[in-house]
Amino acid sequence: MCATLQPPAKALIISRAWRWIACAWPLRHRTWARYAGDMDHVTSWGSRLRETDLRARLGDVLSGAAFGAVGAMAMTGMRVITTELGLVEQTPPQAVSRQRARGLRVLVRRAPRKQRRGFIEAAHWAFGAGGGAAFGALPRGLRRHRWSGPTYGLVVWLGFELGIAPVLGLSQAKRVRAVDRLALAADHLLYGLVLSATRSGRS
Repeated sequence: MCATLQPPAKALIISRAWRWIACAWPLRHRTWARYAGDMDHVTSWGSRLRETDLRARLGDVLSGAAFGAVGAMAMTGMRVITTELGLVEQTPPQAVSRQRARGLRVLVRRAPRKQRRGFIEAAHWAFGAGGGAAFGALPRGLRRHRWSGPTYGLVVWLGFELGIAPVLGLSQAKRVRAVDRLALAADHLLYGLVLSATRSGRS
């Protein structure tokens, strides 16, 4: 036979049970509240991290655009020397202006004759800025390498030789002048060296 609990014993058990519930219920709520607070903190930290990363990437793109414009200006200076020495017959901006590149004839004709050279050169600097922005958008791990900038400059040069020049119908795509092309490759190498300043830790 099971012994029955006396009324005082039942009352003691019920009292302790209610006391445990009274203590555990707020603790459970406090635990869930603390968990929710931690999750809010993690979410807020993740948002700040994404915002910081976005700002850093935007800064790299803007920095790349600035250095790209400077690199294009450096190319202009180098081309003054190579054209005067007879190493380059026509620079790409000169070829676009003088050969009336297909697709750009209307734009070239709209510019006043006296200002045409400046217009073409400004377009070249803008193109350099765009190329620099594209370089700045590359992953930092890729741009961190020492030769990433010069390699990028040579890729841009190959893009002109194999893509832009044939599409525009420039004579550079039809005639093979080793010295001319080596000189143009050299000024694009200079462009890439200027872009190297945007490598992680330098910009």
